[in-house]
Amino acid sequence: MVQAGTWAFLVFGGILFVTAAKLLHELLTGSAREPDVSTMRSVRLLGKLMPVTDGYRGTRLSVRENGHRALTPMTVVVVAVLATDVVFAVDSIPAVYGVTEDPYLVFATNAFALLGLRALYFVLNSALGELVYLNHGLALILALIGVKLVLHWAHGVWPAVPEIPTLASLGAIVAILAVVVAASLRANRRASRGSPTGR
Repeated sequence: MVQAGTWAFLVFGGILFVTAAKLLHELLTGSAREPDVSTMRSVRLLGKLMPVTDGYRGTRLSVRENGHRALTPMTVVVVAVLATDVVFAVDSIPAVYGVTEDPYLVFATNAFALLGLRALYFVLNSALGELVYLNHGLALILALIGVKLVLHWAHGVWPAVPEIPTLASLGAIVAILAVVVAASLRANRRASRGSPTGR
């Protein structure tokens, strides 16, 4: 899809719009929750294909018990992590494509992100918890990149349709992140003073 042509931008823009809408809906309705690994399709499918033991067997992924091969919870963990990485790539590839059209850069940035993002997440987890408006900003950024990709596709079909310059989109992203950080720090200061109105 990365090298397919302009129609891929429409698909990628749609993916980002759906993701942004879902994120905003969860924020506005308060339906956001921690994901339950047992409900993931990949984990349920794995459980149907082979039995899973009731406990870990060290670091082994599978064991033979009662004459039958069974998977351990360690395998379920590995599958859940890999499935999360795939979902991450589905969102991040279109986002990177909103900045550059070079397939090599799109692949390389996502490869390095998958290699280092999970470890970085644990390092920054406590700091990210302080950014209470981070998901609001993320939804806006995804919607912005979605608009940029759809306009890029439309410009290829109808040249009169304007495009959003890359520098303008990067500037908007930096501005959104700056507002998110400032608003989050202000909200945290209000909460620490015990006054929800800040007065």
